[in-house]
Amino acid sequence: MKGLELSRAFYLEYGKAMLEQEFSALLPHIAVGLVGAGSECLGFDDEISHDHDFEPGFAIFLPDETVVDRATSFRLERAYAALPKEFMGYKRSRLSPTGGARHGVIRLCDFLTEKTGTPNGALSLRDFLYLPEQALLEATNGALFHDGDGAFSKIRERLSYLPEEVRRKKMAGELLLMGQAGEYNLPRALSRGDTAAAQLSAIEFVKSALHFAFLLNKKYLPYYKWQFRAMQTLPTLSHLADPLLSLISAPASADTVAQIASFFTAALVEAGMITKENASLEECAYTVNDSISDHTLRNLHILVGV
Repeated sequence: MKGLELSRAFYLEYGKAMLEQEFSALLPHIAVGLVGAGSECLGFDDEISHDHDFEPGFAIFLPDETVVDRATSFRLERAYAALPKEFMGYKRSRLSPTGGARHGVIRLCDFLTEKTGTPNGALSLRDFLYLPEQALLEATNGALFHDGDGAFSKIRERLSYLPEEVRRKKMAGELLLMGQAGEYNLPRALSRGDTAAAQLSAIEFVKSALHFAFLLNKKYLPYYKWQFRAMQTLPTLSHLADPLLSLISAPASADTVAQIASFFTAALVEAGMITKENASLEECAYTVNDSISDHTLRNLHILVGV
């Protein structure tokens, strides 16, 4: 069973009734779900994932103390802790009186501050530019099983992806890094017989290529250990996962880099971001950067977003 399925089932079996019977007045003000860190919030959990943080549980997200005071929050924490300690053969961990990092009672403003740096998830272009995409993904992944006034859902929708100007800035940076590592440094290192430098160049190319593929698909880049797994689910360019893997698991190949680069430039042409199909990745980088309409963002260093 997947962790998100287990969480939803536990909520529907026990949590929903507890909230409706003991805290019905709170239902219009709270959200309930499983959101944040952990492979289960991405749907990537498996048998190996069961060795830590895999259990029946969910989070109850509260508004600030002007709406739900501390005494009510404490009563809710005790009610959550009193739910069955085992469900469908899985045992729950003991929670501290204030809940757990992923389960239990959590102030929504605290969760959003941890993930976005602001208590309401209101971000400027620069905030989006500098925040780790993994954090933004953790603010918007998983699922809500209940959202009384829809406030959390609206915030998640607002944070669902980068503003277009920021996306282009990040794309420009990754294109430049790919050009430097893959089209310039890799062939030079291979011609010198410097296999260590060649492999490092390939690794740098792959790291930027993965991020670029997610940017092109308007998807947040997950934590590094899930990037190849997640790339296989992308609507566009998922077929490049195997060539990218070959670059870091076999001797680096300039031909493989050229093949991957050709798919990237073709995708940029299709997206209307460039017109020259045989452009180098460095040329593509500056063309994409020049397409940014916000002059302050456009004039920042091209690598500022990566």
